[in-house]
Amino acid sequence: MMRPMMRRSLFALAVSAFLLGACGGSPKTSTPAPLTTTAPTVGSPTTASGKTRIALLLPLSGRAAPIGQQMQQAAEMALFDTGAKELALAAYDSGDSADAAVQSYRKARTDGAALVLGPLYGTSATALVPLVNQGGANVISFSNDEQVAQRGVWIMGIAAPPQVRRVVDKAVESGIRRFAAFAPQTSYGEQMVRTLESHVAVRGGSVVGVEFFDANATDLATPARRLADEVKGDSKVAVLVPVAPPRVSAVLAALATAGIDGKAVQFIGTGVWDTPGVGSETMLRGAWYAAPDPARRADFERRFLSTYGKPPHRLATLAYDAVALAGHLARQKAGGDFSAEAITNPNGWSGIDGAFRFFPDGRSERALAVIEIQGGDRTVVVSPAPTGFAERPTF
Repeated sequence: MMRPMMRRSLFALAVSAFLLGACGGSPKTSTPAPLTTTAPTVGSPTTASGKTRIALLLPLSGRAAPIGQQMQQAAEMALFDTGAKELALAAYDSGDSADAAVQSYRKARTDGAALVLGPLYGTSATALVPLVNQGGANVISFSNDEQVAQRGVWIMGIAAPPQVRRVVDKAVESGIRRFAAFAPQTSYGEQMVRTLESHVAVRGGSVVGVEFFDANATDLATPARRLADEVKGDSKVAVLVPVAPPRVSAVLAALATAGIDGKAVQFIGTGVWDTPGVGSETMLRGAWYAAPDPARRADFERRFLSTYGKPPHRLATLAYDAVALAGHLARQKAGGDFSAEAITNPNGWSGIDGAFRFFPDGRSERALAVIEIQGGDRTVVVSPAPTGFAERPTF
C-alpha cells in the first residue's frame, strides 16, 4: 500500500498551465565559473525547537525566478496542508547556474539541512554529486533528466521515457502491434525513439519505421514521405511524434501531406502535449499521450489560484509533493529518516501528480494516465493512472 502524504487543506489554492519542460539543463554561460566541491562544515540538522532542517534549492533569481517563486509558494502550502510541524523549511537561491547551486547547497549544509529538495536544472543537480558523495545530505532534485540520476541525487521531475512506455502499453492493450516514429534529430528525439524501440520489443510488437528530421528545417516533406512508405500495411500503426506545440503543427502537416493523419494512424506522444489548448491542433484530436491524471491536479490548481491570485506553474506540484514527502520521512523516527533506504521505499508515495517512487539508481517511476486529446481544452482519460506499483519496476 502506498503511504499517504497529504490531507486536504482548508485553504484555497489553483488552476494552471502545463510546461513540463526542460529541467535537463540550465542556461549556459560562455565562461562558467569553476565549481568548488570541498565538503562544507555541517551545522545541526535540528533547530532549537527540535524541528528538522530541510533545504529548498530553487531559482529565485535569474530568468527562471518566476517559476522558482511559484514552486516556493507551493512548498509553503504543503507545510500547511500536511501539518508538517516537524520541518523547518528554508529556501536557498540556486540561480541559473551550476555554480550557484553548489554555493546554495554548501550554505544549506552549513545551516544543517538534513535533506535537500531541488535544484531545478539537471546540470545543477549533477554539480552536487561530489558534495553528496563526500557524505553530504541526499538530494531530491526537480530535474526530469534520467542521465542526472544516481544514488544520492534522485530526480523527481516527470521523465519522458516512462511516458513513452506508458502510451505504448496503452496502444498494445488496444490491439496495436506496429509502431513508428517521426522525431527531431536531437538528443531528446533520439532518446524517445530508443525508448520506443526497446519497449515495443518487450511488448512483442514491431517498429516498422523511424525517420528523423532536422529540428530547425521548414521542409519536412522528404522524411515524411519516407515514413509513409515504411508504415504501409493492413494493420493499424501507432506513430510517436515527440514534438511540442507550436512546432508540432508543421510536423503534422508534413505527415498529412504524405498520407499519414489521425484517421489513418494512432498518433502517440509525451507530456510535451499536456498544454492548454493543445486540441486546437485538429490533427491531434484522438491522439494519446501519457501524463499525470489532470483531475488530481485540478483541486490544487483551484486552491493555488484562490490563494495567490494566479495559476501555478506546472512544476509547482513537484515542490508541493517533495515537501509533503519530506514531512513523511521526518515522521519515520526521532530526527527523521532521510536515508537512501527510506527514500526508495518500494511501495512508493502518493502526491498531487499521482503515485511515485524512487529507485536506488536515482531514477523515479510514476503512475501515469493515458489522455486523449479531443479538441480545444478538452481531454479525456482513456486509461487511468494505476493507484500503486507492481513489485518490479518498469524499465
